[in-house]
Formats: sequence, C-alpha cells, structure tokens
Amino acid sequence: MRYLGLDLGSRTLGISISDSTHMIASTFKTIKFMENDYDSLLADLKKIVDEYQIVKIVLGLPKNMNNTIGERGLICLDFQKKLKEFLNIEVVMQDERLSTVEATNYMISADMSRKKRKKKIDSLAANIILQTYLDKEKGRI
Repeated sequence: MRYLGLDLGSRTLGISISDSTHMIASTFKTIKFMENDYDSLLADLKKIVDEYQIVKIVLGLPKNMNNTIGERGLICLDFQKKLKEFLNIEVVMQDERLSTVEATNYMISADMSRKKRKKKIDSLAANIILQTYLDKEKGRI
C-alpha cells in the first residue's frame, strides 16, 4: 500500500510514488494532456491507483508566497474533489511553494541539460511534494 504524489500543471501531471513503508518517494512518470482537460486524467490515475494499491494521494497546492490561494490553487482544490469522488480515496493537499524551483535547481546542480530537465521537471516536483509530506508525517521535519 503506497502513496501517490501529484504535481498538477495546465498541460502536464507529474507523478511520484512512495515505497510501501511510506518513507521514500520516487519519481514515477509525467502524463501530458490537453490544456485544462483535467477530467481526462482520471482514468489513467485509476489504473495507477489500482495497480500499485495506492491508499492516499498527496496533491500539490500552489499557494502564493503570502499564503493566499490563487487561480492555480483553486483549480487544484477542484481537482482534489474530482479525485476523491472518482477514486473514492483520501486526497490530501501539500503546500508546493517553490517545489518546481527546487527541482530545477537540483537538476541544474546535477548538470542536466535543459532538454532533459524539461522531461523530468514535473515528476521531480511531484517527488518533492510527496517526500515533504512523508517527512512531515513521520515527524522528520
């Protein structure tokens, strides 16, 4: 039984997955979809949830730096409701401020090319979101 981490963009969904002990998050994949067509993601996510016995989804919540919720945050909250209803699973929100910046900086420090960074950024941001949640849950931060 694992957790799934999600980083929802307007055209991509970064996905990470935890190990069965909920200690370590790993990048999984990125799903591309038509701009703002979030409903198209539900069937793919159902397959992943069923195949990997997912018991909880951790969805990144993009807050503004002043802790308010803007348009992207509202879209994510709406997606959270859709996931809960469609998958009948717990979906928790995790503050994702600066997760993409952190992921980008990590890949730059690893001397990864811009082309490779573009392919990996979403799943790595999802990984950071999920790992942050796991660390908080285990009392490590």
